[in-house]
Amino acid sequence: MSDGIAWIGAHHHTSPSAVPGMLGGISLTLARGVETDEFLINLGADLDELAARTPCRELRAPAGQPGQPSSQLNRAMYGTCGEWTYVLEDWGMAAWATGYQGKVESMLPCEGEEILCLTANRFSPPAVIIHAPDACAFRADFGTDTGQGSALDAALSAAGAVFPSMPEASEAEVVAYFEEYGERLPELVFTAVGAYTGVAIDQEAVKAGDLPGVLIARSPRDAAWSSKPLSSPSGVPGAWARSAS
Repeated sequence: MSDGIAWIGAHHHTSPSAVPGMLGGISLTLARGVETDEFLINLGADLDELAARTPCRELRAPAGQPGQPSSQLNRAMYGTCGEWTYVLEDWGMAAWATGYQGKVESMLPCEGEEILCLTANRFSPPAVIIHAPDACAFRADFGTDTGQGSALDAALSAAGAVFPSMPEASEAEVVAYFEEYGERLPELVFTAVGAYTGVAIDQEAVKAGDLPGVLIARSPRDAAWSSKPLSSPSGVPGAWARSAS
């Protein structure tokens, strides 16, 4: 097993490449408290395709426009580590994040489940963390925490993934810090999430496309996620909560 999941963040700015599997620009969704197949079905995976456990490298998604994802289906690679199911996507966003924002019923978190999503948001930066312990989700842009004082927030802080922000720091200080350390921010975020969850994903297996894969339809509400600003609770920069009920 390679270096946890920090390698995913280290390749955040790498363009999706021609490797059989995935390497650059990966979005990661983690879930526990729900069976792997059930979670993938909720994301829109085909039952027969799921049962086949086809290696991701053998899947063929319909072609989109040059440099753009398919308007219909995109590959997702998945596996388990400990009590967590993980789903990897490199088309620019995470299907769970777009579905949740679009209020797709099957993607709303439930009591007894925990979902942690790092969506690259390639077409509408910045990259975002969505943490849904039980039935309420909290959002944080990369470089901030969720404002909940959670174990995840502590891990983000310990990894150096919480950057200075206004009004605690001046605008000049914030800009200077991002200019100096911003390139490493995704790696720091993934390091923190790896420490919080204990999840490790084999980089070589992902690059080779050896893990099982499915084709997942893009959410019809993707445009809403990309174009609509997310509201934040008062006094908590970058954090957002929405009840699933």
